[in-house]
Amino acid sequence: MEHVFSQSDLEAIAKALGDTSEGLTGSEIGNILASLKMTDPDPVLTKWRRLYNAFVTRQNYSQNRRAILEFIRQAMKPARYVKNPERFEARRSNLNLALSFSGLAVDVSGNIISIKKAHTLSEAARRAEELQTNLRTRGVHPDVLRFCRAELVADNYFHAVLEVTKSIADKLRSKTGLSDDGADLVDKALAGNSPLLSINSLTTKSEKSEQSGFANLIKGTFGMFRNPTAHEARILWTMSKEDAEDLLTLASLIHRRLDNARL
Repeated sequence: MEHVFSQSDLEAIAKALGDTSEGLTGSEIGNILASLKMTDPDPVLTKWRRLYNAFVTRQNYSQNRRAILEFIRQAMKPARYVKNPERFEARRSNLNLALSFSGLAVDVSGNIISIKKAHTLSEAARRAEELQTNLRTRGVHPDVLRFCRAELVADNYFHAVLEVTKSIADKLRSKTGLSDDGADLVDKALAGNSPLLSINSLTTKSEKSEQSGFANLIKGTFGMFRNPTAHEARILWTMSKEDAEDLLTLASLIHRRLDNARL
């Protein structure tokens, strides 16, 4: 008898692929289902429920999980993420947590590989709790703590760091209305004689130097951490707990100063 996914496995996979912020778009879901000739019984439902119903329908019909695995392969083809490699890693992280209970994972090339089957999240939960405790002792900003979750520290601290550095750019865009990213975003928001955001009154030479230094601090954070973590293969980036705590503390400082910045 061929392998099939359990109901809970299918739900977890559907939720990972249909995640509101990091999942596939509705049109992407429809296109992949159509290309694999999989029935799309409820296209008007939320994304994850739509996927779940499609997966259940196909698996019940075929009595195997081959079509669902092929859907995952199609969804995780690296070529889909050339313009947005960060989304590949975020989506892969969520998906691998779901697949781990079936003894499967998606590697950095988008292939499905066999791994040791997971039975509990206790280790990941312990790591997340320990990280949160240490960071709370440092008085770290809540916008940083919310990324210290079990699914983001399941194997190391890479994804927590990635998501926090992305959140800095998100806050800059939210406060300014800009749509840029990276150094361009920082320059337009914080640099120059009349920045969109200021962390002080910009009256004295010292205040202007502080503003310039803050902008460079964010650009340095993006350059040293966000760009490598977003573009290098996951397996090549090792992030220790100590390094993660230091970076997350730095991100906390940036978040706090941005909260108090004036337009």
